[in-house]
Amino acid sequence: MVSSERTVADSSTLTGWHKSSYSGGDQGECLEVARGYDAVPVRDSKAARGPAVVASTASWSAFVTAVVNGSLDA
Repeated sequence: MVSSERTVADSSTLTGWHKSSYSGGDQGECLEVARGYDAVPVRDSKAARGPAVVASTASWSAFVTAVVNGSLDA
């Protein structure tokens, strides 16, 4: 279950995983997020039984906004 912890050891214990429609190709660089939780679990799509990082909804929203705006470019 998602809690105040910042990780989930086995992300396959969570449901509602969704990969972005922008993900694709054969680069293998896809993230998935799980819907339906108070926080936002994020995992590597290639590691369905691997760990998930858990972000607050505000943090995840700020991250997505920064990506869309190009604010994370090196």
